[in-house]
Amino acid sequence: MSSTRRWTLTGLLPARRVSILGTLISYTGSAEAITARQLRGFFVGWPAAPSPEQHLELLRGSYAVEIALDGDTAIGFVTAISDGVLSAFIPLLEVLPEYQYQRIGTELVRRLLGRLDNLYMVDLCCDADLEPFYSALGFQTLDRGMGIRRRENI
Repeated sequence: MSSTRRWTLTGLLPARRVSILGTLISYTGSAEAITARQLRGFFVGWPAAPSPEQHLELLRGSYAVEIALDGDTAIGFVTAISDGVLSAFIPLLEVLPEYQYQRIGTELVRRLLGRLDNLYMVDLCCDADLEPFYSALGFQTLDRGMGIRRRENI
């Protein structure tokens, strides 16, 4: 993807700081200042978790990214891949277990959708128990989806 099509529009949505249980959470739309050291504890329950270095690479290689930070620690992220013209796909949304159920995932997706607002379609795949979460953000259940998982490639 050319650098002119890649979004690093941190100014598109204002940086937002939210107090959750006395903790100040900030959000950023760029992974450029993030380091692998800040990316520990994600991919809980995966058969083989990507390393923090791979995690950083996937964040920086995404068309658009939103990251939640508690101080210097990344506590959540969402990514999008896109052609930049018509469609985008959201492959990953993760919030560290100790920060879940505090609307951080909702804020991450809301911010990402704001950046993808000019596209015709934004799709994702999720488990059935997550459908209410995404429905509340405007997603609709579609008829079918298929995929391949190559666990040996992680």
